[in-house]
This record gives sequence, C-alpha cells and structure tokens, in this order.
Amino acid sequence: MPDYILAFLIALVVAFAITPGVIFLADKTGAMDEPDARKVHKKPIPRIGGLGIYAAFMAAVLTIMAYTDVPDDVMHGMIGLLVSGTLIVLLGLVDDYKNLPAKVKLVGQIAAACVLVAFDVRIDFVTDPFGDFLYLEYLAIPVTVFWIVGITNTVNLIDGLDGLAAGVATIAAVTIFLVAMQQGFTVVAVLTAALAGSAFGFLYYNFNPARIFMGDTGSMFLGFMLAGISIIGAVKSAATIALIVPILALGLPILDTTFAIVRRYRGGVPIFKPDKGHLHHRLLDLGFTQRQAVLLMYIISALLGLSAVALTEVSTGIAVLIVVGVVSAVLYGAKKIGIFHMNTSAHSH
Repeated sequence: MPDYILAFLIALVVAFAITPGVIFLADKTGAMDEPDARKVHKKPIPRIGGLGIYAAFMAAVLTIMAYTDVPDDVMHGMIGLLVSGTLIVLLGLVDDYKNLPAKVKLVGQIAAACVLVAFDVRIDFVTDPFGDFLYLEYLAIPVTVFWIVGITNTVNLIDGLDGLAAGVATIAAVTIFLVAMQQGFTVVAVLTAALAGSAFGFLYYNFNPARIFMGDTGSMFLGFMLAGISIIGAVKSAATIALIVPILALGLPILDTTFAIVRRYRGGVPIFKPDKGHLHHRLLDLGFTQRQAVLLMYIISALLGLSAVALTEVSTGIAVLIVVGVVSAVLYGAKKIGIFHMNTSAHSH
C-alpha cells in the first residue's frame, strides 16, 4: 500500500475514533461555543475539535516517518512543520478557552511561522509566467511569514458554518495532493493525504447539524499546515505553481477574506472587526439553508481546485486564461450577491 494511502487511512480512522473523546473533554472543561448575534447555531456546542484533527495528522505523519526512509533535508522540514504546527494548536487551544485579543493571536501566529522558517522552510524564490527566477533574498523570511499567517487566517475566517472549513480544507489538501502526485513529490503527497484524512474524519461530526466545532485550534492548524506544506512543495519545484495551487484551492476563503477587508475599509469599520457580510452569511440571507450554502461552497472550492490541477498540465497561455476566467467569474458572482457592501440586515434565523 502506498505511503500516502496509509497516511490518509490512519488520519481518517484516528480522527473518527478520537473526536467523541474530544467532545466529552470540551463538555467537561467548558470549551463551549455560546450562541450570539453573529453566530448561526442556537445552543452551546463544544469547540476544540481541532485537537482531534491535530492528533490524527500527527499519528499518520509520525507513523510514516518512523518506517520510511526520508532524506535528511526533507526530514528537517517535516520536523519543523510538526513542531510549529504543535505551537499553533496550543495557541488555538488557549484562544478557544480564553478568547485572546486579535493582536495577541497575530503575534502567536507570527512566532509559530518564524519557528517553521528556522527549520529552513521558506519561500526563497518565485518564478514569473515566463519561467524566470525571482530570488527573494532578504525578503524570503518576511514573505514566508506573511504567506503562512495569511493562509492561517483565511481558513480561520471561513470557519462560520457547520462543516465549511473542514470541507474546504479537505478539498484544498486533495488539490495539493493531486499536483504533488503529478510532480512526483511523495513527501508533499503524504502530508496532504494525512491532512485530508484528518479533516475528513472530523467532518463526520462537524457537518450540519454539528456535534462539535473545530474552533481556532482546528482552523488555524489546517491553514498553517496547508501554508507550510505548500512551501515544502515549492522548494522542490521551480514553478510558482506550488504556491498558485493552494491560492486557487483556498480561493474561496482567500477571496472571502479579501472582500471582507475591502468591505470593512469602505464602510469605515476596523478590519479585524467581525461582521455578517461573509459569503456564507450572504447565502443564508438569500434563503439557502446551512447545508445548501456549505455544499455550494464545496462545489466552488472543488472547481477552483480542478482549475489549479489543470494549470500544472497546460501551457502558460492557457494557464493565464484559466486564472483570468476564474477571477472574472468570482468577481461577477461577488458583485451579484452584494459582498462588497456592509451587511446591515438583521438575520431572520
């Protein structure tokens, strides 16, 4: 059995088996998500589900690392990923219990990203569409930290409906996995398979109606891992594809975050102030049920993921056309549902 299938299965089984225990733990320790005006759920729900995702991912990756012959430089990066990923989970846990201020959380995310960089996992160069290298040199570290913190927060921000973040992260992980397989990067394939397995196993308990939320413990961990794994992939391939793939695969949360920043800026609201203008709120306002909204967003994510996989197979010209087409379609859709305006309508839920 190939390592990546084993990694996926171990992660899937562990997440599935361990999450009921996490629900029990959250209940006993008071890690509950209370309903409020901005949230969609009506009763308190356990919210440290990310612990199950984290445990499943670690179990799968450590098992593969234990019996596979991994080259030293790659092993070094993988250890960095596991160490920094553990830090981000601890930060998320504290946040899920204590509700940290946004600034404190940001400092913690930057610190965890710096730990990963210290293990030599960084974006040293990008290539332009014509295949020329752009070496980042002294910008490598700030660009890498910005990338990791940015992707970590996009997954965190989309975690607003049952099963949404877990499903979108699964789709993104599968997308990066498919590209890694095309390029022959087994390490990236194993890591993304483990991530997909752990998020997918958790989804059983998290899909609407959710019995548990992943909380910041889970959403920041998934975002952080997707960002880190894609850098490990980028080190191996000269193509910017390694970084374009996660951007497209996570296109939905990235665009949702970008739209939120534009919307808050235009409305004169602080950028970090939560609002009810996110894509999933708009879909609920349009009369979608939670399930319908989430499934629609899965489909959009899957289409974006497929376009990312297609990019690796086609010529530069066609690749540019795909990206332009995807961006145009998204902007048109966003304008149609009024995502650029502050949402003042009260919810009827």
